[in-house]
Amino acid sequence: MQTGAWLHRRAENIAALMLAVMFCAFIVQVAFRYLLNLPIGGASELTILMWLWLVLWGAAFVLRESDEIRFDFVLALASRPVRRVMSVLAAAALLFLYGYSLPAVWDYVTFMKVQETSYLDIRYDYVYSIYVIFAVATLVRYAWLLWCALTNRYVEHAERGEHEE
Repeated sequence: MQTGAWLHRRAENIAALMLAVMFCAFIVQVAFRYLLNLPIGGASELTILMWLWLVLWGAAFVLRESDEIRFDFVLALASRPVRRVMSVLAAAALLFLYGYSLPAVWDYVTFMKVQETSYLDIRYDYVYSIYVIFAVATLVRYAWLLWCALTNRYVEHAERGEHEE
């Protein structure tokens, strides 16, 4: 488990770095526009790219199950065996949906190599590649959650945010 914790901290470090880059690009954008009266599109574009990558990177590698916002009042009313069945069904549905969409996502992202961003000239397949990473990470996460629910190792994520060992 030490390796997992170390990897999680590095994912948090990368997210913090993306946030810092986004903040600096935003400050540069504001300074150039309002102090120098010279709007620059590259800083705005970098801010948007960092926001996209930060959100999907964070959702893929930083957020824990207990950190996600859910409407779980129905889940809270159910007994533990029913919650377990609901968890199995939800994980299976998400595995199906993400798995089914992954080939189309891959095709779209690889097709986008024909275009580049307006100011920074970054190919769009690089820009959108974070979604493929996010989708694969989500598939792995929900495969693990399904396995935990099926093997009765599932602990209520709302209560503890982790799994029994």
